[in-house]
Amino acid sequence: MATFEASRPTVGAQAIGIARAAYEYALQYARDRSQFGRAIIENQAIAFALADMKMEIDAARLLVWRASWMGRTGKPFAAAEGSMSKLKAGEVAVWATERAIQILGGNGYTREFPVERWHRDAKIYTIFEGTSEIQRLVIARAISGVHIR
Repeated sequence: MATFEASRPTVGAQAIGIARAAYEYALQYARDRSQFGRAIIENQAIAFALADMKMEIDAARLLVWRASWMGRTGKPFAAAEGSMSKLKAGEVAVWATERAIQILGGNGYTREFPVERWHRDAKIYTIFEGTSEIQRLVIARAISGVHIR
């Protein structure tokens, strides 16, 4: 389990890369795409979605950085910080790519635009190296000291 805890931040970093790519693509698309005579980023719903994407990606990145630092410096993962980083990053990647698809509208669902592929790529980060449910179980056991089943 110690090996998994130490490797999970690396997996989280990969997921953050996908989330960031989707965010940056959606941001540029929203700046460039015009509807009804103005850029779609001027619509509050689009702007707020992008703000939330940026905030969630940065929060996940900070968890990955903390867990990476702990692994590098030999600090114990007392509260399953490696699992926290992987869980948050994987779920943020799926969530952020879904938001990117929404911002691109119909274009986001086609293979002509990369966000569709990034969404499929992001999903694996909630499955391999332990599913999201397993990560929650590991965290719950670490913080409670109880063998939760």
